[in-house]
Amino acid sequence: MMAVERAAARNTLTAYAKDLEDATAFLATRGQDLGSAREEDVEAYVASLAGRGLSAATAARRRAALRQFYAYVLEEGWRTDNPARRLEAPRQGRPLPKVVSQAEMRALIDAARGAGDPEGLRAACLIEVVYASGLRVSEVTSLTLNALARDPAFLIVRGKGGKERLAPLNGAARLAVKAYLEVRAAFVPRQDAANPWLFPSRGASGRLTPRRFAQILDAAAATAGLDPARVSPHVLRHAFATHLVEGGADLRTVQTLLGHADISTTQIYTHVASERLTQVVEANHPLARDD
Repeated sequence: MMAVERAAARNTLTAYAKDLEDATAFLATRGQDLGSAREEDVEAYVASLAGRGLSAATAARRRAALRQFYAYVLEEGWRTDNPARRLEAPRQGRPLPKVVSQAEMRALIDAARGAGDPEGLRAACLIEVVYASGLRVSEVTSLTLNALARDPAFLIVRGKGGKERLAPLNGAARLAVKAYLEVRAAFVPRQDAANPWLFPSRGASGRLTPRRFAQILDAAAATAGLDPARVSPHVLRHAFATHLVEGGADLRTVQTLLGHADISTTQIYTHVASERLTQVVEANHPLARDD
């Protein structure tokens, strides 16, 4: 149902499957399974999450997975009761996203490019494309060679829920793509000359993995003198949105570019921009300094 009716992404399906496997393992210690669990069993499982050192986001997702699972079970008539009915929807504050400054982005791109070897040109291309378009890591690693073969100013991206959107490519990103395409062959496996991916790989999937992209970013950050813990593929997406808001872009435009279904998700970038502006004033305005 999640895959077909809701068009959930593969990562979402994998995460929910792990969540239900985790619940199944706990219920087994009480002599129950998902089909026979009672309300007290489900509530005991949720209570156990707090003492396991899980992040708030992970614990909230596991609770949500159980709620959705049992709602579906009840709807399908597999059970006549819902043992998760007393679980409240998870409530958690939304932390401000990690963001790097515009100067740090320039340093990161320069460090990634390095001496202009194939590895460096690929790294610079990855960073430039994500920073110019706000793509998710799964979206950039899923780009095909045909998508950029004609030097487009926009990409047509299929995001969460199978929804398509236009993602812009600025001049710098397009130049980075052109430079990378000249050395792309260095990453194409010999037995896979017709590899369709923009960022091919010798791995089983035939394309660059999100994990490998993260490793490339870590190396570039270290070279640029940045803490690798502050940089990730998703941080580049945050930087794209935050720097747009700082530059005066309206939220509706940013929402469309990011592919957010709800503008409340996009509004967090106004808080990030406001906080950064406050820091700039406090650091540089003469009346804000302590004597």
